[in-house]
Amino acid sequence: MEGYASAVSAFQSDGVAIFCRVATLETVHSVADAFSSVSGEPGRRSFALVPTVRSLIAVDGALGQLAGFLGRGEMKPVRVLFFDKTPKVNWSAPWHQDRTIALKERVDAPGFGPWSVKDEIVHVEPPTALLENMLTLRLFLDDCGADNGPLEVACNTHTLGRVPSQDAAVLARQSRRFVAVGEAGDVLAMRLLALHKSDRATNPSRRRVLHVDYCGESLPAPLHWAGED
Repeated sequence: MEGYASAVSAFQSDGVAIFCRVATLETVHSVADAFSSVSGEPGRRSFALVPTVRSLIAVDGALGQLAGFLGRGEMKPVRVLFFDKTPKVNWSAPWHQDRTIALKERVDAPGFGPWSVKDEIVHVEPPTALLENMLTLRLFLDDCGADNGPLEVACNTHTLGRVPSQDAAVLARQSRRFVAVGEAGDVLAMRLLALHKSDRATNPSRRRVLHVDYCGESLPAPLHWAGED
């Protein structure tokens, strides 16, 4: 990752970093167009992806290569979300961890649970060891400043394992915070279990994000990742 030495160092020490200009503006516009059907909603999970998005997030795509470098091995995209914050839909999210994965279907297995269904996709909380080997890449489709409700990440909280929801805010306040501001084409990388939140924008404008979770592990049979061929 030539030119990203400082960002790589930050990711390794804090579990979060911004990588600038990972995607071209042409790619950014193509991705934004692909999600135009969900504009006006806070977010949407999907695996019905157009070729532009599939090639971008694939193992040999721009995001996939970054994930593989940070994960020190091949990392597959295993969950895809699109977030959209606008003046009319100016949402917020409290301090929390991302602890669910998307599966093709529900098959009860030791260590997996509880189960849920989101946007018609089966989700489950897997064993902590699996979550600890995952990471998230969030591609900015719009410029995002400090007044536009950016994601805030509590540094090094990915090392805490599963955090009870009632303890999330207390632990986050005890940690140094990383505010994810950047320009269209930049990518926020963070460890999956990092505590994070997003406040409502104080000066709201469009803030669209392509969110992709990556994992380098296979699931135990008979479980299968959603979107897996």
